[in-house]
Amino acid sequence: MARKIFITESDKHKILKIISQTKYDSLKNKEFLNELEEEINRAVVKSPDQLPGDVISMHSKVLLAFGDEEEEYTLVYPDEADISQNRISVLSPIGTAILGYPEGSVIEWKVPDGTVKITVKKILFQPEASGRYDL
Repeated sequence: MARKIFITESDKHKILKIISQTKYDSLKNKEFLNELEEEINRAVVKSPDQLPGDVISMHSKVLLAFGDEEEEYTLVYPDEADISQNRISVLSPIGTAILGYPEGSVIEWKVPDGTVKITVKKILFQPEASGRYDL
């Protein structure tokens, strides 16, 4: 059974719109877009002020572990992505994997090179928990 994930109505709307605009641009990304769409559609939708503070939402800054290596990332929309600044797109395999999961989650997710195990070590910043509903 899939684990429960949480998302705001605004994030859900924006991401589904991006998926519908992007889905047929590239067949190689279609599988990841379908997985993201499934994740979004099964998510528990919350208003921004009701979103648990330990959940990864859009523009959250998180500390992730990949085995023994830890890395900080900010989850962003595709037009804001910049890997040199550790800003990963929600449309990327890792971005799709972590959206909506709480701190402490261990996620196994398919990536182009196989499967990766991701541990959500800490939510360093979540806009909703900080009262930033404009992001």
